[in-house]
Amino acid sequence: MLILDVLAPASLAAWLYLAAAHGGFWRTGPCLPDGPDPPAWPHVAAVIPARDEAGVLPGTLPTVLAQDYPGRFDVVVVDDASTDGTAETAAGLGASQVVAARDRPAGWAGKVWAMSEGVRAAGKPDFYLFTDADIAYAPGALTRLVRDAHDRDLVSRMATLNTTTAWERRIVPAFVYFFAQLYPFRRVCRGRRTAAAAGGCMLVRRETLLRAGGLDAIHDALIDDVALGRLLKRAGARCRLDLDRGVVSRRPYPHLRDLWAMIARSAYHQLRYSPPLLAATVLGLLLVYAVPPVAALAGLVALDPVPAAAGLLAWALMTVTYVPMLRFYRLSPMRAPALPLTALMYAAMTVDSARLHWKGKGGAWKGRVR
Repeated sequence: MLILDVLAPASLAAWLYLAAAHGGFWRTGPCLPDGPDPPAWPHVAAVIPARDEAGVLPGTLPTVLAQDYPGRFDVVVVDDASTDGTAETAAGLGASQVVAARDRPAGWAGKVWAMSEGVRAAGKPDFYLFTDADIAYAPGALTRLVRDAHDRDLVSRMATLNTTTAWERRIVPAFVYFFAQLYPFRRVCRGRRTAAAAGGCMLVRRETLLRAGGLDAIHDALIDDVALGRLLKRAGARCRLDLDRGVVSRRPYPHLRDLWAMIARSAYHQLRYSPPLLAATVLGLLLVYAVPPVAALAGLVALDPVPAAAGLLAWALMTVTYVPMLRFYRLSPMRAPALPLTALMYAAMTVDSARLHWKGKGGAWKGRVR
């Protein structure tokens, strides 16, 4: 039990910091008050990269086109070498423009290149709305985004993801919780150091993007949203990131393998392909998430008060901070104590991401690496 006498208090110390001093990462409400109506509604152009999305566009693109926005609003769909009739589907649904992406230059990540092709076709709007083909918008969502951009250069919404299947209900809320733990939304909104965005919905001021170097500056980014947030923050931009039930992903992840692929695709990239960072991340996940329940149960069995008390308190803090995310997804708080099991799955996905990279298959998505 000696090792748990050391590890359990360390885990508790980590949770005391996370719960009390880590930017309120566990809170799910808006990080700032809603913005006012602008004096004149700016011109917005939505840029939607789409690769083999003919099946999902009929459920999402009409919600974008139906936005009752008071200013000028254009919708550009970029057909990224699709083979399923994506371009024809988008045109039939009424997109303002449907453009075919040119051949991707060496060194460019696929999605960023498609985004840049949309920017090229969109002209010179005041704002770009970078959004994904699987994202649906509630009525008035664009108007609210523009209001919130009155003093911001980047306004991003973390889309509400599907929680239809058992695996989605287990993994999706934890995915968003872990993302918020890495990039506390309130620090994104108020600080200068923490930079991130959610790629499904990013409203970006054109002049600020140009001043920061444009999409060329992140041309090789596999995780384009975080890269864009960092680029803009370095240029002095003010950013905002919130959860939003009015921005919804229609992408289904019916099986564990689908969710696994989604996470493993980019986890090792986020660690900069560093074995030491991989080891530190896995050990950190074990310390923060696995030690509390192990120490609590082992301490209770052995009647050892140090690991039992520290483990129970750390587990309780973990559980309490996870409950708001479960409530956001309208799931039972009774799921919260099982978060350590999901964290262990994330550790396995992260290791698998490294394995895929070492085999030359890292970053594969829709049949293409990067």
